[in-house]
Amino acid sequence: MNNIVLIGMPGVGKSTIGVILAKILGYSFVDTDLVIQQKSGMLLKDIIENYGTEGFIRTENSVCSGIEANNSIIATGGSVVYGSEAMKHLKSIATVVYLEQDFAVIEKRLKDIKNRGVVLKDGQTLHDLYEERAPLYNRYADIVCSLSDTGIEKNAESVIKALEDKGVISG
Repeated sequence: MNNIVLIGMPGVGKSTIGVILAKILGYSFVDTDLVIQQKSGMLLKDIIENYGTEGFIRTENSVCSGIEANNSIIATGGSVVYGSEAMKHLKSIATVVYLEQDFAVIEKRLKDIKNRGVVLKDGQTLHDLYEERAPLYNRYADIVCSLSDTGIEKNAESVIKALEDKGVISG
């Protein structure tokens, strides 16, 4: 199974970069947020509203643990790293790439955090979330790709170069 999983903070561009990578590499594209919505019949923000952050994380862990794909770019939700079963499964079927981005860039991009279905605990700030998740992203990543703020195409090129450098894809 020749898959590539993208992990990272909300607003980093996992889905957007994922679609570009899929087109360039001739892979399929899977967005786990959309799979969760499809399987649950609910929007992410509604799952969080109805079942709380823990309920959402359980749902995400369950759905992502069962993803079957081949030659696919899999863009995950930012909170996927809270699910150890999901991450174990994803690492078994794919190379995991952490799209790392400076906090200031993420903060600038995430204006409407509530409607995005971002998993924030009560009283938790976006910066708290960033500090909490960064070590998890680093722990699960096979490749860490530091992104610039120079645009999606440049960032997609950076990911492709990182994958080539690690021998995941050939140039």
